[in-house]
Amino acid sequence: MPLDRPLLFGEILHDCFPDGSRVLGGAPFNVAWHLRALGLDPYLVSRIGDDDAGRAVLQAMREWSLDAAGMQIDTERPTGQVAVRIDDGEPHFDIVADQAYDRIAQPAEPPADIGLLYHGTLALRDRASRRALARLRESLTAPVFIDVNLRDPWWDAALVGGLLDGARWCKLNADELARLAGPGEVLQAATRLIARHGLDRVFVTLGAAGAVALGSDGDVGSVAPTTGIRVVDTVGAGDAFAATVIAGLLGRWPVARILQRAQWLASGVCGLRGALSADRAFYRTVTTRWDEP
Repeated sequence: MPLDRPLLFGEILHDCFPDGSRVLGGAPFNVAWHLRALGLDPYLVSRIGDDDAGRAVLQAMREWSLDAAGMQIDTERPTGQVAVRIDDGEPHFDIVADQAYDRIAQPAEPPADIGLLYHGTLALRDRASRRALARLRESLTAPVFIDVNLRDPWWDAALVGGLLDGARWCKLNADELARLAGPGEVLQAATRLIARHGLDRVFVTLGAAGAVALGSDGDVGSVAPTTGIRVVDTVGAGDAFAATVIAGLLGRWPVARILQRAQWLASGVCGLRGALSADRAFYRTVTTRWDEP
């Protein structure tokens, strides 16, 4: 069991589906949820509204034994909300502006045992959250893992590039890779991204084709999904993948093991409505496979 804790910074929100259902989400929250299920103790820094949606977040965190010490309450702005629609099995997001997570403040005193800092790009659309993250990155010695989420119009190429400059790892999908590193074959684009920003390793998710990981030394790993996967929707599959990668980096797993385990959890999440499961049996079913050859 790794002793270092991951610190996750960014948005918490509710994904609102066409059938009227609401599911807790936001990439940092989803990643923290999965990490807790995998036995880690993530420290989540985010901001929610003083409203029923925010209270539902805190209740869910208590029930899942997630540390809420880094949570902030905004009395002026609501808890984040996203309208999700599914077209041909792929999620599309209408992200509401001026939400509580846009005004995250720097945490007063993060835990001393932080071994990795994770953040995405969506929560940085407002300068208040950008300032908080910049100060946090300056104050911590832990390496940075960036989960790229390019949601139009809420991203800026120069900002994302500057963030990647100070990171050790990043995770993104093939479309995001092309937007940041230019079109072309995935490994060539990933090589350009590594060289441009001094990254140690890039993890690229490829949807139904699986994922690849390229290291700065040219080491390449890849994984493909198993056949017969039940797909309800793909919301949150990338977050499940990222959580397992983080667990593997902190646990110092070989890259091949990281990719295989990450693919198994991501495939399992595709069988859920939304990004998360509150059923611990779901995670046990996935992790019992982890020692398979």
